[in-house]
Amino acid sequence: MSEHDPIVISPKSDSDDIVLPFIIERSGIHGRLVRLGPTANSILSRHAYPEPVKRLLGEFLSLGAALATTLKYDGIFTLQAKGDGPVPLMVADVTSDGDVRGYAQVTGSLPSDDEIAQAPVPRLFGAGYLAFTVDQPGTEDRYQGIVELQGQTLSDCVHHYFQQSEQFSAVMRLSAGRDSHGSWRAGSLMLRRLPDEQGADEPDEDDWRRAVVLLGSATAGELIDAQLPANDLLYRLFHEDGVRVFRTKPLAAGCRCSRERTLTILRGFDSKEREELKVDGVITMTCEFCNTAYTFSDSDLA
Repeated sequence: MSEHDPIVISPKSDSDDIVLPFIIERSGIHGRLVRLGPTANSILSRHAYPEPVKRLLGEFLSLGAALATTLKYDGIFTLQAKGDGPVPLMVADVTSDGDVRGYAQVTGSLPSDDEIAQAPVPRLFGAGYLAFTVDQPGTEDRYQGIVELQGQTLSDCVHHYFQQSEQFSAVMRLSAGRDSHGSWRAGSLMLRRLPDEQGADEPDEDDWRRAVVLLGSATAGELIDAQLPANDLLYRLFHEDGVRVFRTKPLAAGCRCSRERTLTILRGFDSKEREELKVDGVITMTCEFCNTAYTFSDSDLA
């Protein structure tokens, strides 16, 4: 959806599971506000991850959604972090249709919650890298960006990536947590600075710094507050400079696994490998993303 499509003011009921593009009219700075409610809760509640891991994965999901919708693609955008810490892998992907999924691997004991809260990236991921990939089936077009995990928070790592990017500058705020009912929510707010499609100059440095300061005034609670509509948050932050919103892109939790796909994978194993996977005469395969278990007997594999 183009950011130049007709403006649509979203009511409160449409403030969840969306990406809301906007522009600050005084400076021409573009932005994205991501709100994940049921989508975040569905994905995070499927796994028995420790709370700090769920919180970081919630931020990861909202970051993936924000980055994915800055690109024009027909396929899958994947955000991946790999490291040598107790969470060696975290993945979130977003299809061009708005289906979101994610998972984490937890292989070691975690530090205390206080230690993680101060520096979640080095405490959970350790040393490693952050990768962005766009796959478009049926084409040879493939975009990839990789950056070292550098910083205390996920926002720090993203800022480090954009500092090295030649395409555009960007800043992020990320948040994830439980609401008063115990349901998970996540959100992100991004500003990006780039020449517009008509070839105009970039926003000047004073306008950029002002916008960054205003973005920084958004609290973690405001980013995920179900009682604060997306439009109201943007107005609260940027109304003095004029803020215009565009048509929202809906998001939803959606996994691409299926019994048929899993069976096809198993049929690619030789008989010895399949025998080694059997427990009580059947093979059970569990999707890492949605935690759905598929069970197969010999007759299924014949």
